[in-house]
Amino acid sequence: METKKLLKNIDDKYTRLSKGQKKLADYIRKDYDKAAFLTAAKMGKVVGVSESTVVRFATTLGYSGYPEFQRDLQELIRTKLNSIQRMEVTYGRISQGEILESVLQSDIEKIKLTMEGIDHEAFEAAVDTILRARKVYVVGIRSCAPLASFLSFYLNLICEDVTAVNTNSSSEIFEQLIRIGEEDVIIGISFPRYSMRTLKALEFAGNRNAKVITLTDSVHSPMTLYSSCNLIARSDMASIVDSLVAPLSVVNALVVALCMRKQGEVVDTLETLEQIWDEYQVYSGDELNMVTETVEFKRPGKDIVTGL
Repeated sequence: METKKLLKNIDDKYTRLSKGQKKLADYIRKDYDKAAFLTAAKMGKVVGVSESTVVRFATTLGYSGYPEFQRDLQELIRTKLNSIQRMEVTYGRISQGEILESVLQSDIEKIKLTMEGIDHEAFEAAVDTILRARKVYVVGIRSCAPLASFLSFYLNLICEDVTAVNTNSSSEIFEQLIRIGEEDVIIGISFPRYSMRTLKALEFAGNRNAKVITLTDSVHSPMTLYSSCNLIARSDMASIVDSLVAPLSVVNALVVALCMRKQGEVVDTLETLEQIWDEYQVYSGDELNMVTETVEFKRPGKDIVTGL
C-alpha cells in the first residue's frame, strides 16, 4: 500500500470498524507522529484496547500484520515532521541512558534493511551509467552535502570529469548545469526532509536528456520522478540528526564497484598522485610515524619537550 494512502484508507473504512478499532483510528489520525513508534502492546495500552485489537486493526486495513502497518506509518511521518517535531518524537521513545546503544542499533538495522531491499540491477546500472558518462555531476544539499562531497572526492580519482554542484542557491545550480546533456549523468542525493533544490536540479537535467541516478530512501521519494536508476537506502531520524549511515555504505559500495571496473586506470592515477604528494610534501606536516619519529614541541613558558 502506498504510504500517502494510509490515512485515506483509515477514513474510507472507518464506518466498518469495531468500537475499539475506531478508538485506534481516532488516535492515529490525531497523533500519528507518536503512534508510529509504539509497539502494538503499547498502542493498545495508550488507547485502552487489547493488543489483539491493534493487530486486527492493521489486518482490517489490508496489512499482513502490525509491523507492516507500522512501517507505512513511520514512512508517512518521516516526510512530514519538522525539526522540532522530530526532537519531540525522539525524546518520547529514547531515554538518556539508552541513547548510544539505541542510535548505534538503529544504524545497524538501517544497513540490514538496505541490504535486504536494495535493487542489485539498479546498482549495476548505476555503475555502467557512470562509467559511460562524458561528465558526472553530483548534487546533495544540507545534511546530504557531506555524502555528495565524499562521493565527488572519490569519483574524481576514477572518472575524468566530475563536478560537485555548488548548492548555495538555485541560480548557481542551474548555471553549473547549463551544459549538461544526454551524454552526461547527474547523481542526486536527498533524504527526508526532501530538498526542492535537488529535485529541481534533477528535473532540469532530465529535461536535457541527461541520465539521472538518485540515492534516496524510498521508491515513493519525489527524487524518483526524474530518475531511471534509483538506489534506495534506509535512513532514519535521531532527534534533529538525519541518520545517513546506510546511504554512506551504498556510496562506498558504488565507489568500490567503479574502482574494480577501472582497476588499471585507478592504480595509474594513485601512483601519479603518490609521486605528486611526495614531491610537494602534501602529507609531511600531517602524518607522523609514532613508532620511529621524534616530535619536539614547546609549551608556553616551558622548556622544549621531546616525545615519540
